Amino acid sequence: MDCMENREGATLTKTEQPKTEPSKAEDSYRPGLEGVICSKSSVSYIDGQQGILEYRGINVKDLAEHSSFEETAYLLLYSHLPSEREFNQFKTLLTKSRYISNTIREAITHFPVGMHPMIALQTATALLQGEDYYADDICSSRHNLRRAISLIARMPTVLAAFERHRNGEEPIPPQSKYNHAENLLYMLTGNPPNPDAARILDKSLILHMEHTMNASTFTARVIGSTQASIYSSISGAIGALSGSLHGGANERVIRMLYSIGHPDNVESFVEEKLNAKAKIMGIGHRVYKTKDPRAIILQSLIPELLDIFPGEEVKTLYQIALKLEEVVANKLAHKNLYPNVDFYSGIIYECLGIPVDLFTCIFAISRVVGWSAHWLEQVQDNRIFRPTQQYIGDHNRPYIPIKER
Repeated sequence: MDCMENREGATLTKTEQPKTEPSKAEDSYRPGLEGVICSKSSVSYIDGQQGILEYRGINVKDLAEHSSFEETAYLLLYSHLPSEREFNQFKTLLTKSRYISNTIREAITHFPVGMHPMIALQTATALLQGEDYYADDICSSRHNLRRAISLIARMPTVLAAFERHRNGEEPIPPQSKYNHAENLLYMLTGNPPNPDAARILDKSLILHMEHTMNASTFTARVIGSTQASIYSSISGAIGALSGSLHGGANERVIRMLYSIGHPDNVESFVEEKLNAKAKIMGIGHRVYKTKDPRAIILQSLIPELLDIFPGEEVKTLYQIALKLEEVVANKLAHKNLYPNVDFYSGIIYECLGIPVDLFTCIFAISRVVGWSAHWLEQVQDNRIFRPTQQYIGDHNRPYIPIKER
């Protein structure tokens, strides 16, 4: 890829002529590596202009409508949709891998109850390596896949165990009769999950599962490129996802909607943000120049969920979100700023009764599938990431003895 800016059309007057030609390093500098191709991948594809997202070539809309978390996970890990026999074997393996050891469960009970659940999830993921003696041996594709499947299966168990711990409750073991989404809801509450609510959560998990070379996926691949274990790579990716400009945005969206309070307050809220040149959480995306296709699907699920769990407070949040999207469209459509996946996902989790600070964790226990698929791809055809930098500091500075400073 040519990273150089196109200057062929520039016509400079004598007063505009630069004194020196920019160096090659200066000319190719891209803050945040924006637009720089760092790897080749067949995991997923985005067309930001058309609003298209595909997993292994299949449109995410079709997967959300017809597939399941388990089947979509198989697709991302194995590059194809499973046969009935392959799918049954995969589901059985996931089910058997859900349990965490007494050692990990005991460690979680010593986590500070005030720590953010994302930090708890990151810490527990790193701890899981302690039970895998051969974790650093990444030469076997079969063993790498088994490790990935085991991590995917255990993430909800770890998250639920911490949530129960910080509320002074005993952890609830996973149940083989429930699928991935149902099991998460069951372990969090101890109550049999509502099938329709679990189905909507399942769709949300599919939509959050993968999204090309975002910050957390890049983190996973960078760590993997050093031939570190999958546990280290996923733990690092969780840390990247926790940031407010990445996965942590969904928590901030729901808090923003609560702070607005009523649809009538939206106009003044937007004006205040625009005047302050402040970011409106959940609006805009680095890649999409149209409405995020995942946001469209998530938005369509909310009315059904509100019928299952009617509540005026959450209905008001949804009305505020709709009004906010309308006002932003009128004022900022010329800037290609539209709702992203975080804009509506928080309302779904709020309907399901999931605590706000678990929202990003729900994101993580789904995105671990995509991270794993990228890690597997990275270690199969590896080259360690080693970008360069543009030095902007001083040269030839003298050392001054401390008594003379």
